[in-house]
Amino acid sequence: MNAIMTAQAMLAHYEIGRELTLFARAMDDRDWPSIGAILADDATADYGTGTLTGSDAIIATIRRYLDACGTTQHLLGNLIVDAEGDRARSRCYVSDMHLGRNDAPEPNFRSLGDYHDLWVRIDGRWRLSERLKLNRALIGSMDVFG
Repeated sequence: MNAIMTAQAMLAHYEIGRELTLFARAMDDRDWPSIGAILADDATADYGTGTLTGSDAIIATIRRYLDACGTTQHLLGNLIVDAEGDRARSRCYVSDMHLGRNDAPEPNFRSLGDYHDLWVRIDGRWRLSERLKLNRALIGSMDVFG
C-alpha cells in the first residue's frame, strides 16, 4: 500500500476496527445477537480446534466456552487492515483473560494470539467472513471452561 492511505482505506480501517472491537465486547458481554450481526451468515472460523462453518456454529462454539466461565476480557491491538473494494483482510493481536465461574481467581485461562480475518462489505457494513486465530501462548487451565 502507498505510504499515504486513501480516504477509502482509512474509512475501511476505522470501520473494521470498530467491528472487531464490537465483536470482542460482545463476547465479554455475552451478547450473542451482536456477534451474529457482525458475522456473515456463511462465515468460517478456526480458533485452534478445527474449522467451524456458519455463524450459528461459530456462536455455539464461543458460547460453549464462555458460558461456562466467569468474567472475560478480550483485548485487541496492533491492527492492520488491507482493503480493496468490498473485501478486506485484517490482522490484530488478541490477549484474552477468562476467570473461573463466579469470577473465582482459579482456575483461570489466558491466551496471546493473532486474529487473521477476511471481511466482506454487505449492504454497506463490513461483515466477518473468515477468522483464523493463531495462538502464540496458552496460559492457565482449560478447566475454567468446564
